[in-house]
Amino acid sequence: MRFQLTVEQRALQRTVRDVVGRWPSAGGWGLVAPRGEAAHRHSPAPLNGSAGPGAYQSRLDRVLWRTLGELGFFSLRLPEVDGGAGLGLPEAVLAFEETGRALVPGPLVATHLAAGVVPGAAAGEVVVAAADGRLVEWLDEADVVRPGAEGAVPLRSVDPLTPLHRVPAPAPADPVTDLLTAAEQLGTATRVCELAVQHARTREQFGQPIGAFQAVKHLCAQMLVRAELARAAVYAAAVTADRGDIAAARLLADEAAVRGARDCLQVHGGMGFTWDSEVHLHLKRAWVRAQRGGGITESEELLAADLVA
Repeated sequence: MRFQLTVEQRALQRTVRDVVGRWPSAGGWGLVAPRGEAAHRHSPAPLNGSAGPGAYQSRLDRVLWRTLGELGFFSLRLPEVDGGAGLGLPEAVLAFEETGRALVPGPLVATHLAAGVVPGAAAGEVVVAAADGRLVEWLDEADVVRPGAEGAVPLRSVDPLTPLHRVPAPAPADPVTDLLTAAEQLGTATRVCELAVQHARTREQFGQPIGAFQAVKHLCAQMLVRAELARAAVYAAAVTADRGDIAAARLLADEAAVRGARDCLQVHGGMGFTWDSEVHLHLKRAWVRAQRGGGITESEELLAADLVA
């Protein structure tokens, strides 16, 4: 059995990376002022001239959404007879890993799962949100919500690029949602490891790069180990589609993303918290993703039940 990516899978990975990598809003530019002025770099734009906490507004980039639709991102797993690419979970995982790496905002997982069910979702013409656990992401920007979000109340989100609402009753967990979320977390874990190593090589202190210091070396090495361990688990779960494997992959990917982003901030120091840096946005996005589907506890319970069965 071959465990390496095929030529076609690598090409898919490169294509998605190229498209989302050159799109401004994918890298944290998706926060705009009400009149449509683009925010500076990664910084959110204040509403009504206020710079107080929570005084920001995020807008979904519909042009990017349609571009992803034209790319076949949402219809990746649809049969060819229905206009899709006819690919499987392994390819979807590779695509979502790249969007996680690039901080692409929006309800990507919900719209992907709605392709072939909600008209227009596959083409990126319709934005679909979904109640995941007790949270709904991007409710105000969505054209369709699956299932309904009656009684949803807005929450202040730690991630300025992921507006949140809470619903009264939790929605049932979906293993595919968990797997694609794990893939996004893997993308974050990989990206923050790259950022930390790059900064450690170029930032100098006491006449030498900070990467020469053992404490920084250990942080970067631990980030790489967690990311690669999560990668093996996520890729394996995409092949087996087993609920236990998916739960394990989700746990490892959540840990790799959250701890990796925190360690990346440690390497960057105070500049990692500034709006000129994307590092803090990766940490905030990883925190929000970790709450999908009931969060870590749900995966732990499922994995424990699978182990004792």
